[in-house]
Amino acid sequence: MAGAMAGLKLLAVLWAVLAVSKDAAGVTWNWEKWWTYDGISGPDFWGLINLDWSLCHKGRRQSPIDIDPTRLLYDQNLRQLHIDQHTVGGLVENTGHSVVVSLDSTKNPLNVTGGPLSYRYQLSEIHLHFGSVDDMGSEHTVSGRAFPAEVQVLGFNSNLYSNFSHALDKAYGIVGISLLLKIGKSSSEAFSNLTAGVKSIRYVGTSYRVERVSVKDLLPESRYFITYEGSTTMPACHETVTWIILNKPAYITKEQLLSLREVTQTNSTLQTPPRTLADNFRPPQKLNHRPVRTNIDFSNAGGNCPSMQSVARYTANAWNTS
Repeated sequence: MAGAMAGLKLLAVLWAVLAVSKDAAGVTWNWEKWWTYDGISGPDFWGLINLDWSLCHKGRRQSPIDIDPTRLLYDQNLRQLHIDQHTVGGLVENTGHSVVVSLDSTKNPLNVTGGPLSYRYQLSEIHLHFGSVDDMGSEHTVSGRAFPAEVQVLGFNSNLYSNFSHALDKAYGIVGISLLLKIGKSSSEAFSNLTAGVKSIRYVGTSYRVERVSVKDLLPESRYFITYEGSTTMPACHETVTWIILNKPAYITKEQLLSLREVTQTNSTLQTPPRTLADNFRPPQKLNHRPVRTNIDFSNAGGNCPSMQSVARYTANAWNTS
């Protein structure tokens, strides 16, 4: 196995050298279209195929992570998370890597403050990660177990930076709000609205408009969360993200999940067989002694805050997708 992995890494490096030689020869090389979630262009090789992505291979604060409920650190200084309640429009697109919602929040910014954040962040994008089977799909995991899907709401630090691209590789640049999904009989109206047109974006580059996107209503009603400092979960793996993982899961129906699994990585009906977009997740990365904090007071079993035992029960129950 080690020999095979070494061979694949060598192949990835050789491919990268080929790409650089093409650049030197004046041939345009689109790195954004080249990376994938499997094979020699998958997560294990992102940091090898492009020197600009070296953090993917060498970084010490990478995301996602596996959350161990027994090692959470209670932080009484964490404030309540506040997300603007107004709605905005958006464009839902099949990028070939994910189903991405670009929010129209320039004129009427949709902001998030509080929690672990010292600045105001303007929400810009929503990414959907999902699996081809029900026991995988999320990027963040709990006690080694994955959820069938994960919604990530991303925003940029609008106090310090002018836009998402500007903030992406800067200190305190990005916030990521993670919502883990489990299968249920119904989903929220906000999530149903967001994914209603998924069947129309089967091929890469296709999109549809959605109106009245409510991030506030997309998230479950819970004031409890887990937070840590990490990275973007796609190249170039910039270590600029404050992650906030909500302690309560939301729901996705079996029908919605099946519709997402019909979205492909192919550009048109001419490409056969089509490759599903499912399994578009990066595996958990090493924690490397980073603190993972929470506003859940697990010593206060008799008070208003849930105890650590409650968290453990939640993780076990959340895994039950039947």
